[in-house]
Amino acid sequence: MTALPALKTDGFTYQDYLAWPDQERWEIIHGEAFAMTPAPSTRHQVLVGNLFFEIKKSLLAEKSPCQVFTAPTDVVLDDRTVVQPDLFIVCDKAKVTPKSIQGPPDLVVEIVSKATAFKDTVTKKQLYEEFGVAEYLLFFPDLDLVERHILDKGRYLPPERFNWDATLALQAFPIQLRLWEVFERAYPPAKPSPIRD
Repeated sequence: MTALPALKTDGFTYQDYLAWPDQERWEIIHGEAFAMTPAPSTRHQVLVGNLFFEIKKSLLAEKSPCQVFTAPTDVVLDDRTVVQPDLFIVCDKAKVTPKSIQGPPDLVVEIVSKATAFKDTVTKKQLYEEFGVAEYLLFFPDLDLVERHILDKGRYLPPERFNWDATLALQAFPIQLRLWEVFERAYPPAKPSPIRD
């Protein structure tokens, strides 16, 4: 792996980031560089693929102007902050450029692994709150659980949690995610009707 250039006094910028090798994946958060290694697990990729399919299908059905993207797509929040969320939705077409997204998405999804847990649940949560991401979803593959953060008056409300057998209605979009389908779990059979004489 190619070493990064020496850290400047005020940290890295988007221009520095553009000069780094294309085959290496990095994020910059307030000037600090984070290597995006190792590669995501197959379980991670299955969840991203399932989410993309369900969200894209719903946006098309609603004839929504919003677009759904997956990593690696650069989201430039400011000159010192560039991230690559696992999946996100952008409704403002002016933010979509040929090379990147310029400004915060309307919704961000991160798939949490042991390697990314602190960054996803603390660092990125604070970052997305700071830049006004209206809805932030954290998927926990090992727990078959989803945590949602909704922005209210510039701050995220206490998190809501959804088990794999729930239906999650997105806040900002007319989309309902059947989480058992996303997690590829068999939905529990209906309880048998009571026996009547």
